[in-house]
Amino acid sequence: MRFRSARLPVQRRRRVPSAVFGLNLEQQLAPDFGVFARGSMSQGTVEEVDFTDINESISAGLSLTGARWGRPDDTVGLAGAINRISQQGKLYLAAGGLGGIIGDSQLPNSGPEQVLEAYYSVSVSTFAHLTIDYQFINHPAYNRDRGPVSIFGLRARVQF
Repeated sequence: MRFRSARLPVQRRRRVPSAVFGLNLEQQLAPDFGVFARGSMSQGTVEEVDFTDINESISAGLSLTGARWGRPDDTVGLAGAINRISQQGKLYLAAGGLGGIIGDSQLPNSGPEQVLEAYYSVSVSTFAHLTIDYQFINHPAYNRDRGPVSIFGLRARVQF
């Protein structure tokens, strides 16, 4: 579906965005330490249903295994991201469109969403990991009037 005007289309159809660009750089700097940087852009004229309303994103981060403190199967990580929505996406929401996550229409005071994440993954056994996670989100869903928000998470990964 394309945003040709501020009016919502009558009929939706599934399609793949035609202009998408992404770049991923990863580098291991030491046996237990690595960094990454990523950037992506999309044309911002297609309603997002599979992920979230991000049309421009840049992120970077690092990870360190626990080898230095005697836990080689553990990992600690830190990352940051800045995400933006397109002008067409803002117009679509203002016309009453719903995003995959935003879903509440107008962005009267829009701005970039800024995310900082830290995690620690603990090796419980050879087939299981538990991860504690913290995310700090400033201007969630591209609205300067929202947030900041803190999100705490706990993940379990079991491999059979």
